[in-house]
Amino acid sequence: MNVRSEKVESTEVDSNLDAVTEVEAGIRDFVRNDIAYLRRPAPNAAPGPEVLEPTHEATVNNVNSLIQRVAGTSLSEIENLIGELESLRELLHAEGQRVQREISGYAQLSQAAMKSTRMIADNVTQWKRAAEGLRNS
Repeated sequence: MNVRSEKVESTEVDSNLDAVTEVEAGIRDFVRNDIAYLRRPAPNAAPGPEVLEPTHEATVNNVNSLIQRVAGTSLSEIENLIGELESLRELLHAEGQRVQREISGYAQLSQAAMKSTRMIADNVTQWKRAAEGLRNS
């Protein structure tokens, strides 16, 4: 990995952390300010099925909307990551096959070079014996 891609990834991580921090702060504020009253018992509350007032229902809808936005962003990022990983897997598979073909080619070339070297060595040995035989005669 080069320095430029590390800087880009670092910037992306920082922006993602900033976004997460901002969402968490929004959720905390929302819970403190808008939902805290739900924890307090209502004065003169009658037992029985609880029906939400319109403001309570709006608050619940706001929470649901916030959760869906956060989850939607996370899901899209996960889907993008899955797509990138799948394309990387395909690239690695193709490169693995290419390397295997290259290694096979080099092995065949090496065997051919060894056979040629043996043939040359055998011929030189025969010529040397023939030359020694001519000198001795």
